[in-house]
Amino acid sequence: MADIHRLPAVQLRAALRSGEVSAREVTAHFLARIEESNPRLGAFITVTGPRAMAEAAAADALFARRRPDQPLPPLHGMPVAFKDLTDVAGVVTTHGSAALDRRPAPADGALAAAVRGAGAISLGKTQVPEFGLTAYSENRIAPPSRNPYALSRSSGGSSGGSAAAVAAGLVPFAPGTDGGGSIRIPAAACGLLGLKPGRGVVPAGESSGDPAGLVVAGPLARSAADAALLLDVLAPTGPGTPDGAGYLEAVSRAPASLRIGVSLDSPWGGIFPFTPDPEALDALDAGVRLLTGAGHHVAEAEIRYDNRYPDAFTTAWTAGVGAARIAPHREVLLTPLTRTFRRRAQQRSAAKLNECLAFLRQFERDTLAQYSAWDLVLTPALAQTPRPVGWFTGSGHGDGRWPSPEWAGDADGDYRRQCEFAPWSSMVNVCGLPAISIPVHWTGGSPGAGLPMGIQLIGRPGSEALLLQVAAQLGF
Repeated sequence: MADIHRLPAVQLRAALRSGEVSAREVTAHFLARIEESNPRLGAFITVTGPRAMAEAAAADALFARRRPDQPLPPLHGMPVAFKDLTDVAGVVTTHGSAALDRRPAPADGALAAAVRGAGAISLGKTQVPEFGLTAYSENRIAPPSRNPYALSRSSGGSSGGSAAAVAAGLVPFAPGTDGGGSIRIPAAACGLLGLKPGRGVVPAGESSGDPAGLVVAGPLARSAADAALLLDVLAPTGPGTPDGAGYLEAVSRAPASLRIGVSLDSPWGGIFPFTPDPEALDALDAGVRLLTGAGHHVAEAEIRYDNRYPDAFTTAWTAGVGAARIAPHREVLLTPLTRTFRRRAQQRSAAKLNECLAFLRQFERDTLAQYSAWDLVLTPALAQTPRPVGWFTGSGHGDGRWPSPEWAGDADGDYRRQCEFAPWSSMVNVCGLPAISIPVHWTGGSPGAGLPMGIQLIGRPGSEALLLQVAAQLGF
């Protein structure tokens, strides 16, 4: 099977479970693709080839000796990769930072434990921004993660390396984490489907660096069915579907007609006024046509957001980096953005943080009340096309549309550009809602031509299965 990487994840799983292909054959195929493509793509920071092949051999041995009535693990032999914020036992977790010591993780984190415990084989760790703080995956320890559809462009962040790996066929799907758009942003940039589950759906390890409960794990995939397959492992005891059959089973059923409110309103619009690129509006129009054609009622929704949101979100979002254990003499190795927000977090009082967290809880209640008029809320996934590598930081040479080198080191300018690039992401995390990014438009006119652009659908609590059903109904 020379085209193993072209198989949808659900078909690859079936081939592994039937014995049509072995885990060693599949693992070797994807490792060869990584060896060939990663030098120009920058998707992986660390490749764990020998370890992956040993795990594949163990998976094949399990397959050979199992009894006919003995079930295989749900992701038996499936290759995956983890973003380099996730601990995998025995592998260094860099957090994308040159300021940290390089020590192998003593144990799997909660995400890796769930996925590897289901039989998946990790091929390595993927590129991330420093501490996962940004909407682009560039740092000081490895080459930037690039967009498979245009290598001069970024793959987004913070799950940018994982998105690039899936889009380039280096892994069939991958888990990501999302605290302010970190699944949905790179999914949109790389032409993938990215699902951020609602708060509490996917079990997570304890974290003192996320006081607002923003971060949740979810799938990056090429289809709704592939995403559902991975979500069934990530959320085995979550709300699931009304009949408890699971997400993959639910995808095969069409949703009822829905009331969908479309909005360009953003909580960042007051402090950072922005105008969406024509390509973003083209994607929104494509989404409206597809949803309307599928029988859903789509109408304009006017949503008002409290203008105190940007300060409160930024305070909560950067609290963790202030508490990170970094030796004083190594802080010089941090990126300008991380160093700036770390200093501000350390200077902020506990009372100020608590005040911001209280505001965000009220913001959540107010926003949920407005969203409740609709079954789903529709926005563009991004306000701009995937940005050139170096665009946010000002590195490289300007071309008239993006920052010139003299902007390098401007942390506030960097952050503003990120908020203007992805103005519809972070409030979903604050509200704890599920949301999905769907690649409905290509700037070249057809799938794979030009640059991908997507829409975001925001659901009510517990609507993960519905979001996947809608994506499948639209042909994804």
